[in-house]
Amino acid sequence: MNVAANASENNAGQNTSQSRKLSLADIADVRAYERERAEFRDAVLELRRVRRVSLGTIITVSFESRDTIRYQIQEMARVEKLMTDDDIQAEIDTYNPLIPEPGQLCVTMFIELTSDDTMREWLPRLVGIENQVVIQLADGGQVRSVPEAQHASQLTRTTITSAVHYLQFEFTPAQVESLAAGPVQLMIDHPAYLEVAELSPATVQQLLVDLRP
Repeated sequence: MNVAANASENNAGQNTSQSRKLSLADIADVRAYERERAEFRDAVLELRRVRRVSLGTIITVSFESRDTIRYQIQEMARVEKLMTDDDIQAEIDTYNPLIPEPGQLCVTMFIELTSDDTMREWLPRLVGIENQVVIQLADGGQVRSVPEAQHASQLTRTTITSAVHYLQFEFTPAQVESLAAGPVQLMIDHPAYLEVAELSPATVQQLLVDLRP
């Protein structure tokens, strides 16, 4: 899916450079973004639907991409009326680590709790969960999550966990090909929360776009 096909000219050929990270030139100004926003939003919402996986009743993971992160920054700039290069660059610096490079997957994990009582119950129980999300490959291999370094110091705690985590998975070339062969499962092996979900073929295909050059 080429969600940026009708986006701003700045995004043409976005994956041909060595790095997929965003720069100021990739972020449209407010007026330009308004012209593309409806179409871009619909495409990214569909992309997010395919790249989102529920694990049990309270955890959802979203596999991020260059387009999902660009959308996040564009919407942030729109809502907060960010106009200067410095303000936009600050957002880019915050979110760029969540764009996967080849051989890598990046995930935002949401612990979806809707009341103070459930937060008090679950967040202390789930300490360490950021290290216990696993991609299970058909050949028996596993790729385990690690916290994204830039956010780890803010979100990793010893007595209570955060409701949002930013995770990465690092793949070898052989593991990429094992994922392509399928089937693939996403698991949480935290002792307080054991869950597993099989990834759909459409989701696997999206992840291969991230993993392959």
